[in-house]
Amino acid sequence: MQENLLSIFQPLPSLSADLKAVYTNWFQTVSYICPSKLVKVWFSNSKISMKRVVVTGIGAITPIGNNVPALLEGLQRGLSGAGPITQFDASLFKTQFACEVKGFVPEDFMDRKEVRRVDRFTQFALVTADEALKDSGLDLDKINKQRTGVIWASGIGGLHTLEREIEDYVKGNGTPRHNPFLIPKMITNMGAGMISIQYGFMGINYATVSACASSSHAIINAADYIRLGKADIMVTGGSEATIAATAVGGFTNMKAMSERNNDPATASRPYDKDRDGFVLGEGGGALILEEYEHAKRRGARIYAEYAGGAMTNDAYHISAPHPEGIGVINVLNLVLEDAGMTTADIDYINTHGTSTPLGDVAELKAISKVFGDLVSKINVSATKSMTGHLLGAAGAVEAIAGILAMQHGFIPPTINHFTDDPEIDPAFNLTFNEAQQRKVSAVLSNTFGFGGHNASIVFKQV
Repeated sequence: MQENLLSIFQPLPSLSADLKAVYTNWFQTVSYICPSKLVKVWFSNSKISMKRVVVTGIGAITPIGNNVPALLEGLQRGLSGAGPITQFDASLFKTQFACEVKGFVPEDFMDRKEVRRVDRFTQFALVTADEALKDSGLDLDKINKQRTGVIWASGIGGLHTLEREIEDYVKGNGTPRHNPFLIPKMITNMGAGMISIQYGFMGINYATVSACASSSHAIINAADYIRLGKADIMVTGGSEATIAATAVGGFTNMKAMSERNNDPATASRPYDKDRDGFVLGEGGGALILEEYEHAKRRGARIYAEYAGGAMTNDAYHISAPHPEGIGVINVLNLVLEDAGMTTADIDYINTHGTSTPLGDVAELKAISKVFGDLVSKINVSATKSMTGHLLGAAGAVEAIAGILAMQHGFIPPTINHFTDDPEIDPAFNLTFNEAQQRKVSAVLSNTFGFGGHNASIVFKQV
């Protein structure tokens, strides 16, 4: 099919501008069915350039800081966000700690009525989007809101709401007295919907759900709409709030989470020989993506350029990574191709690095296969050692961490390293325990999710 389509479009450069525009609009629609590689090949053949995409605003709420400046400080200090669970009584659970957002009072950001009508994950979405929009300097009265969209991710959605409603029903006498806001609070797309409602953005709007790769997928999709000329501005990212009995019990019984209850602060220890699972986190991250010329015309501060993104699947197991990292090898090669870059261009890789015995090794094997001897020259780190695993919000928060690394010339550390793992190539510079100063011109961020999802993004300095 690819060869046939290519043969159809080869003559396009000789067509009139009007006819080419017709075919362009048609092909942009078809491209969402056909392989993304074909889109780039056709654009190259027809001498039509995809638009450049830049980041002009960022917002975050995390276990190590409730806004971007606080997150930056936490990353530079190597702060652990882990501690005993306060959101429910976890005393009977095998894991009794998590990386919670601390001191968050939703009424500081929205009125009490709105707080009652949205789940915690949507509260995080609204707060981080607001920070990012203010940071971008956009005049919302002057932008074209029909060309401003939102793609927002969450791996699980309103779990707190669902759990509370089921508990109340079970404890009752069987009379159905469900909250009329149960469904809107619970459904995963409500982050995207509420951001658009809040600001009147009438463009592209939907949610992405691909477990822990969700917000990376959201960023990639949002960037592609701008690249293809279908939007000028996209609010994108993800939020998650799953520190609840259902999630902690489920992940614990999968043997996925650390049980280091006697020392939560050091429990998330990617690449350490004695790692025993991930630490559940919560929070959110928002990025304002903008078409480059649009940003330049208004004199916007540009944090970074979105260079490329890629998505693959392991096609191997519902939760375990492919032991040789085949899907990750594929996504790394594809993201570099999409970015038009080589392995030598990358200074820093923010890994998925969750602190699980299998996943950490498989990812590094894949990086080694693709980067070869360069693994000793680039910095690698896992910021989940500090924030915990934010599931569907991880990709957005880690993209922001990479952008901050470029902005401030440092590599966030992989904290809690005590014992080398003999299965890990010692040639890797895994940035253990302390941040390292370094000029960063390009950063690559990986996120992977249950179901075999792999996503990788590259940002670079403009």
